[in-house]
Amino acid sequence: MQPIAFIGLGNMGAPMALNLLKAGFPLRVFDLAAEPLRRLAEAGAQVASSPADAVASAEIVITMLPASKHVRSLYLGDAGVLASAKPGALLIDCSTIAADAARDVAAAATALGYTMIDAPVSGGTGGATAGTLTFIVGGTAEALERARPALSAMGKNIFHAGGSGAGQVAKICNNMLLGVQMIGTIEAINLGVASGVDAKVLSEIMAKSSGRNWTLEVYNPWPGVMETAPASRGYAGGFGSDLMLKDLGLAAEAAETAQQPIALGALARELYKQHSEAGHGALDFSSLREQA
Repeated sequence: MQPIAFIGLGNMGAPMALNLLKAGFPLRVFDLAAEPLRRLAEAGAQVASSPADAVASAEIVITMLPASKHVRSLYLGDAGVLASAKPGALLIDCSTIAADAARDVAAAATALGYTMIDAPVSGGTGGATAGTLTFIVGGTAEALERARPALSAMGKNIFHAGGSGAGQVAKICNNMLLGVQMIGTIEAINLGVASGVDAKVLSEIMAKSSGRNWTLEVYNPWPGVMETAPASRGYAGGFGSDLMLKDLGLAAEAAETAQQPIALGALARELYKQHSEAGHGALDFSSLREQA
């Protein structure tokens, strides 16, 4: 199997990298934090001393980073991926960033002879651990087919959204809808409980009715309704409120560029901004229930 470099071993990146190891890919990893490097080394990965060291001999480079500025810096910096990667390597960025940033980095990569796709993911930390993520890919069809074996080791669904940056646009649209759905679900359950209906009973009713949505069925925001949801473990882990706020900000930027109104998306962004400013940004995005 082709050797892979994986850079960015956070809550999503670390389990994704572990699934690549389980699938038999030779893996060289890098992160600024020591603990995920230790865990990956124990699982059989080689630990690189720098991003340049990680990518030097890799046929495929996969990155999972927090924001556009980190992706630009890692790829375009003097000792970054484009300055250090093996000629002809396939570059896969799984970060959720601005579409324009993805296009800029891909253009720079193409100019140097690399093939690059943006492949942000959906499915949360549970999907990353289980290897059931959804990849939303922007780039050429040929590049996607080249990436498919590695993506299939980490995910269950792979969609080709279009050219460079299209994966980011689709992901941002999805997460804006997710943020709106979570707020609506929280308000509905809070109203029901305040009016004397059990949260679990109400959730079961709505999950089989016209209010059915993913947050009710997979990620219920009320503690104790769903044992696997972050709400049942103090809103720890999962998808952080600050990350949702970041994605809603990306949606707002995209809406301004497209001159497309997003009234509910804008309201969701404001509510998560208030939640973050109140000190809850590190908690899962379903923790907004406690502030609603």
